[in-house]
Amino acid sequence: MKLLLISNSTNSGEEYLDYPKENIKNFLGKKSVKALFIPYAGVTFSYEEYEKKVKSRFNEIGHDIISIHRFENPVKAVEEAEAIVVGGGNTFQLANMIQKNKLIEPIRKKVFSGTKYIGWSAGSNMACPTIKTTNDMPIVQPESFSVFNFVNFQINPHYLDANPEGHAGETREMRLEEFLELNQNIYVFGLREGTMLHLEKGKMKLIGERSLRIFKFGEKPKELSSKDDLTCFL
Repeated sequence: MKLLLISNSTNSGEEYLDYPKENIKNFLGKKSVKALFIPYAGVTFSYEEYEKKVKSRFNEIGHDIISIHRFENPVKAVEEAEAIVVGGGNTFQLANMIQKNKLIEPIRKKVFSGTKYIGWSAGSNMACPTIKTTNDMPIVQPESFSVFNFVNFQINPHYLDANPEGHAGETREMRLEEFLELNQNIYVFGLREGTMLHLEKGKMKLIGERSLRIFKFGEKPKELSSKDDLTCFL
């Protein structure tokens, strides 16, 4: 498999998809690629708006996208895709629409055959066994929490260490500890903003200046950096 799993689309004070654009460019390669874009996580804006926003950035780096909503047969669109790009937004709505359009197995088959997959935020959640470690509200009920299962660990994108002053609710780490209490055999990757996971040729590494926080039931959380080989977690 060839995966680029990005924590967030936009860093504070930057333009949309600006910080990961060179990583996306290098991941897709020198030859121009027209990727299939899946905008289903977008809720408060149209698929056309989402497509236009992503297309502009991909064109800037010599690549292109076309949204799946423009195809009469979404399964065929997946089968013929040069690459697959899944944008962020609401993870529950994303899973809901992908399942309704019966795209789980076609996308799994396509990616396991070597087609490159890029996801950010909710799109990264979809690469996991389930969407149980997303940060989103369940604004719709998908058929299942089970999704692509490209990797055998969970991702919590936008992972945040902070506990704001005056905040009396649970921290992100406390929420993940609840997950681990009931899912004791799986790792959770706290993927901080500005970072991404790159998996290719059977190896995985972290890209970005911030470290990755790894959780496992009964173990003290680990901090690993871009200098560490993450292949052992595959």
